[in-house]
Amino acid sequence: MTTRLIDDDLFDGADPPRLVGARCSGCGTVVFPRQDACPRCSDGSMSAHPLPVRGLVWSWTAQAFPPKPPYRAPADGYRPYHVGYVDLGEVLVEARLEVARPEIRIGLPVRLTTVPAYQDEDGTDVLTFAFRPDPGGRR
Repeated sequence: MTTRLIDDDLFDGADPPRLVGARCSGCGTVVFPRQDACPRCSDGSMSAHPLPVRGLVWSWTAQAFPPKPPYRAPADGYRPYHVGYVDLGEVLVEARLEVARPEIRIGLPVRLTTVPAYQDEDGTDVLTFAFRPDPGGRR
């Protein structure tokens, strides 16, 4: 089975991949995804900044209906899933949460993972980032 990441600019190229945001050289603000200008001070230059792989669920909800395009439903059809914000210390990241309903809660320790987003016409599984429970994570 062939796989590829949904957008190489979101990741650092390591195996397993890590998310990469940007840090402002002027005020230290960290953002994700990367951007060219600082949203806080507009003074410093933005440079690549690898993000932690562990964090805490800050808020969450159920994605009960298919998102708008460019979302592509999996071959077996849409299935509801959880989305939320994960607190990585320096930045909140909006992400899919691969957490069962009985387990999900604010403050849950989670760890970065990849999950299938859709399948290309050639059969390649396209992977996106998500977070899953991390029993050994910080509380």
